[in-house]
Amino acid sequence: MHCALYTAGTCRSCQWLDKPYSRQLADKQQDLHDLLSGMTVGEWCEPVTGEERAFRNKAKMVVSGSVERPLLGMLHRDGTPVDLCDCPLYPASFPAVFAVLKTFIARAGLTPYNVARKRGELKFLLLTESQKDGGMMLRFVLRSETKLTQLRAALPWLQQQLPQLKVISANLQPVHMAILEGDTEIPLTDVQRLEEEFNHVPLFIRPQSFFQTNAQVAEKLYATARDWVRECGNIGSMWDLFCGVGGFGLHCATPDMTLTGIEISAEAISCAKESAARLGLRNVEFQALDSTGFATGKGEVPDLVLVNPPRRGIGKTLCDYLSQMAPATVLYSSCNAKTMAADLALLPDYRIERVQLFDMFPHTAHYEVMALLIRESADK
Repeated sequence: MHCALYTAGTCRSCQWLDKPYSRQLADKQQDLHDLLSGMTVGEWCEPVTGEERAFRNKAKMVVSGSVERPLLGMLHRDGTPVDLCDCPLYPASFPAVFAVLKTFIARAGLTPYNVARKRGELKFLLLTESQKDGGMMLRFVLRSETKLTQLRAALPWLQQQLPQLKVISANLQPVHMAILEGDTEIPLTDVQRLEEEFNHVPLFIRPQSFFQTNAQVAEKLYATARDWVRECGNIGSMWDLFCGVGGFGLHCATPDMTLTGIEISAEAISCAKESAARLGLRNVEFQALDSTGFATGKGEVPDLVLVNPPRRGIGKTLCDYLSQMAPATVLYSSCNAKTMAADLALLPDYRIERVQLFDMFPHTAHYEVMALLIRESADK
């Protein structure tokens, strides 16, 4: 993939851009092999890939420059801004939207936040696109409510220019730190969730809920999880821990299966509940709780536990409890193979039936991985 920003040396976020993509995949697969080298893996599945460019459904843009001439992109450590509106990782639809947003910033008088001076109001723009219908969600991350009235007054012009903006909100992040968003979300449109669809499963994205940034590969990941669970057979009950908006559990659930989804984010749980209702699933319960706390406080044992933790992994407490609780099957999806490997080492009673790499993040060292674990005594 050619990138003018990379060639010019102004952006090196894609550290592996100089590597042929086949070499990138081989290096990632080797890294995964190395991390699991002390364990027996029943089957190494071929890596799953998507597009090498225009695969991101979300842009996280630092706003800098002046109110008359804003820049959208990132800041180097020395404070030098880089405009990323032409980044080839974004869909073809994004540059035109960025151009309108620059004009809107000037019209609304949204002064970009100056990190060095600790002055200004508009810190970030967060733009997400649905592959289902091209609808978009736009979030303005502001330092305070100072410019909210101006923002609301100018919105009709923006909505007229960009009718694909289905969801608009303002997020307040008052802290002078490199934190992307704060706790307070202020809706600016009646609609506050974006509709998405993977493999005929309706999914919803709300402003403060996590959603995969590579929709094409995420869709394949969820479909693979569904296939693996069905191949296990006789799964009557399932826990989906760290479930987010419910993508994994909703793909794997059947009308006869009891599904319990746990996620700390209430916004994400709201999305999951709406998806379950749309699918007509009745034996489903989604709760906004800490996944480890939920699991360790339960007495019953599900047939299958699916975990999709953040980068830190599931940790010793949950690993110990899984060993004690002893479900027959564990499906582990991870965005950090290093912590997954550490967790698997704490689950000695489970054998790794199969492992598959999903390349969500081309041109970087990062990747997603999924492992199917079978309790040794369960198949004897």
